[in-house]
Amino acid sequence: MAMMNSLTRRLSATIFLAVLATVAVFALAISLAWWWNFEKRDEAFVRQFATELAAEILPSAEAGPEELQRALQRWSRRTRTDLTVTDERGRLIAFAGRRLVRENAPPDGPRRMARRPMMAGVIKVPLSDGRLLLVRPDPERFRPPGPSYGLPLAVLLALSTIALIAWPVSRRITRRLEQLQQGVEQQATGDLSARVAVQGRDEVAALAGSFNRSAERIEGLVRRQEDLLASQKRLLANASHELRSPLARIRMAIELLDTQPRDRASLLGEARRNIAELDQLVDEILLASRLETARPVMAEVDLLGLAAEEASRVDAELDGVDGVVPMVTGDLRLLRRLLRNLLENAARYHPADAGEPIRVHLSHRDTHVCLSVQDRGPGVPEQAREKIFEAFFRLEGHSEQAGGVGLGLALVRQIAELHGGSVHYEARAGGGSCFVVRLPTG
Repeated sequence: MAMMNSLTRRLSATIFLAVLATVAVFALAISLAWWWNFEKRDEAFVRQFATELAAEILPSAEAGPEELQRALQRWSRRTRTDLTVTDERGRLIAFAGRRLVRENAPPDGPRRMARRPMMAGVIKVPLSDGRLLLVRPDPERFRPPGPSYGLPLAVLLALSTIALIAWPVSRRITRRLEQLQQGVEQQATGDLSARVAVQGRDEVAALAGSFNRSAERIEGLVRRQEDLLASQKRLLANASHELRSPLARIRMAIELLDTQPRDRASLLGEARRNIAELDQLVDEILLASRLETARPVMAEVDLLGLAAEEASRVDAELDGVDGVVPMVTGDLRLLRRLLRNLLENAARYHPADAGEPIRVHLSHRDTHVCLSVQDRGPGVPEQAREKIFEAFFRLEGHSEQAGGVGLGLALVRQIAELHGGSVHYEARAGGGSCFVVRLPTG
C-alpha cells in the first residue's frame, strides 16, 4: 500500500510539473516576443524623436562649428542624450556628452569614413545637407510609455494561478487511478466482486469502465467454473451411489448361479437387465457431463419426422399435429435423445392394460414448437413436479427396481435449455402424465 501511495504521489507531481513547465515555456516565449517588440518600438521612437529634433534645433552647415557645438550642448543637457555630428566623410564636427566616434584621421592621410560607433544603441540620423547626427539616448528618459515590470508580474501571477489549478486536477486524476489500482489489487487477492467507481467521461473513466466489465466477465467465468465443478461433484457422488445398486444385483445373481443352478435362466436374465441398466446409467452420466461444456452442432431438424421415428420404437402413437410444424434449429443427436428419454420414461409407467398407447403430439405456437408426450401412468404429485427434473430424484415410495432412478428427465431439461427451450410437467386429464417441451423455431 505504501508503494502504491508513493507511485500515485509521484505521478501527481509529474503531471503537475509537466503542466507547470509547459506554461513556463509558453510564458517565456511570450516574454521574449514582447521584449523584442518593445525594443523595436523603443528604437523607432528614438529615431523619430532624433529626426524631429535635428530638423528643429540644429543650425545649418553655414552657421559654423561653434554655433553647432552650443546647440548640441544645450540639448544634450536638457535631454541627457549623447549627440555627435559628422560631415559627409565621417569626420567629427561637434559633439556634446560622450563622443560617439573616434578621432578624425590626419589631414594629410587617406580619406576614409569614420569607424563604426563605439557604443551600442547609437542611432544614425542623416541630415538633409549630408551631415550625420549620431544619437545615444538615455534609456530611462526616452523609453516610450509602457510597463517595465508588468509582464514579469503577469507571468508570475499566471504561473501561480496555473499551479493552484493544476495541482487539484492532477490529484483528482491520480486519485481515480489510485482507486483503479486498489480495485486491481483487491481482485488479485481473490475478491472477484471488486469494482471501481466510474467518474467523468475521460480516458480514466473509460479505463475504469473497461476494468469493471473485465472483472464482471472474470467473475462470471469463475462462478461458472465453480458451479460446474460443484455440479460435477454432485453428479459423481450421486452416480457412485446409484451404480452400486445394479452392480450389487449382478454380483448376487452370479453368486446364486452356483447355489441354484435350476434358476440359471432367470438369474441370467436378471443379470442382463441389470447390465443394461448399468450401461444406460453410465451413458447418461457421460452425456450429462459433456452437456455442461458441450457446443451443440446446430442444423435444421425435422422434428415431426423425428417424433414419428422414435414413437414407433416404443409403440407410441403420433396422434395429431396442430398446424404446419416448421423445422427447428438444433443438434439432431441431442434432440433424438430428448425425445427418446421422454418416451422411455412414459413406457416405464404406462400400464399395459391402459387400453390406449402412449401419445405424442406436436403443435406450432407463435415462435415455438410444442412437443408433448402423454401416458396413463400414476402421475406425479404436485410438490414433486419440479424436482423430477433433478438428477437421480426418486419419488417417495418408489423402490430402485420400480424406476424413477437416473438422469433421464434431468437430461431432457439440459438439452431443452441448451437449445433455448424449456420443459415442464402437466397433469393429464383423465389421469396420467404429460411432459411438454417448447423449442424455438428461429
